[in-house]
Amino acid sequence: MANKRACVVVLGDVGRSPRMQYHALSLAKEEYDVDIVGYSGSTPYSDVLFSSRISFHFMKQPPMFSHILPKFISYFLKVIWQTCFLAWILLWIPKPNFYLVQNPPSIPTLPICWLIARIRRAQLTIDWHNYGYTIMGLAIGPNHILTRISYHIEALFGRFADLHFCVTKAMSQDLQHNWGVRAITLYDRPAEIFQPVSLSEKHELFLKLGKDYHEFSSSRPDDTLLTERFADGQVRLREDRPGLLISSTSWTEDEDFSILLDALDEYELNRSVNSSDYPPLMCVITGKGPLKSYYSNIIQAKQWQHVEICTPWLEPEDYPKLIASADLGVCLHTSSSGFDLPMKVVDMFGCGLPVCAVGYNCLGELITDRENGMIFKTAGDLADQLLNWFHGFPRDNEENRQFYRRNLKVYQNLRWHEEWRKIALPYLSSTN
Repeated sequence: MANKRACVVVLGDVGRSPRMQYHALSLAKEEYDVDIVGYSGSTPYSDVLFSSRISFHFMKQPPMFSHILPKFISYFLKVIWQTCFLAWILLWIPKPNFYLVQNPPSIPTLPICWLIARIRRAQLTIDWHNYGYTIMGLAIGPNHILTRISYHIEALFGRFADLHFCVTKAMSQDLQHNWGVRAITLYDRPAEIFQPVSLSEKHELFLKLGKDYHEFSSSRPDDTLLTERFADGQVRLREDRPGLLISSTSWTEDEDFSILLDALDEYELNRSVNSSDYPPLMCVITGKGPLKSYYSNIIQAKQWQHVEICTPWLEPEDYPKLIASADLGVCLHTSSSGFDLPMKVVDMFGCGLPVCAVGYNCLGELITDRENGMIFKTAGDLADQLLNWFHGFPRDNEENRQFYRRNLKVYQNLRWHEEWRKIALPYLSSTN
């Protein structure tokens, strides 16, 4: 009997596509040989990178046509470039039982993958993370001709797929209502690497980060800003430690980072007036994206005395540990379509970290306000939540903080592979 084989297609940085990496790893665990097609860049998770059943096929990045040509022309040249490389790789790799394609981006992914799947007589499965045309609409406007073209291509070729998964019930209903697409809801769940960590693991992480980022370091070599180690090797949290706030952002238009900065302005003011009631704050912001340099300049201009922002580059294995070491998470994701959910919150919940998140249509499928997290609309709302959370930190108000963490224990029992095996595998196996 021939080996089971799948091709996972990501027209983006594979290392920054955790859900598709999870798909690949789950397929490998079920004895599929997996070919991942996408762009190199960020380092994938080690379990994916070193799996004997997973092979990577990286595409060549298109030239920066926009530096020398009008945007409209450069966009079409980029699409032609991507089409050629994507088609070549998909025809060259061994024939799979099915192609599992991330959407967005839709162009040229959906047309090319549909065509190659028909040529090679393989099944086409689309994993709907969002709508490509809504993301394009944020950048160039919803009525731009390219946005309208993207909409029609996405709607047309989306209908042609043999199987569909999506990330929320709201998206499943929208796909059915507007395009007649029947999609199975497969929620994001945290991978096994997103777990609570011990105090000693936190200490070792802070020592490691302190070598490159002074914000984490201490004047004593065995201590950090947040932890201390005694002569007998025991580690404890420092009583005078700052509150540790973490936010992971893609630095794109669908995340209004100014909300967090305005909330931190308000926190800075309150801490200046009532220093005994509130701790200083260390705000760690991870991620990279097009607007990072813009906001970095704004951050550098701040004259804060009680709030510090650090934007470290993290190794993939350190990111879950840092989340698990934080006191509170912040999510600014608003969704271009209103139908997807922020995976960063899923990761935080897996580590047992409560989250403040900006509210939008379907967020209730993930966050229950004032039970496992807090939902805000404005910078003022977020500032109030930060002030309430960190009031009397670290000793006072601890019962309230533990209430949220207890409620997350149920969520921590829900892991990706078990959910995937129960929901996705039966459908994918039928294509063998």
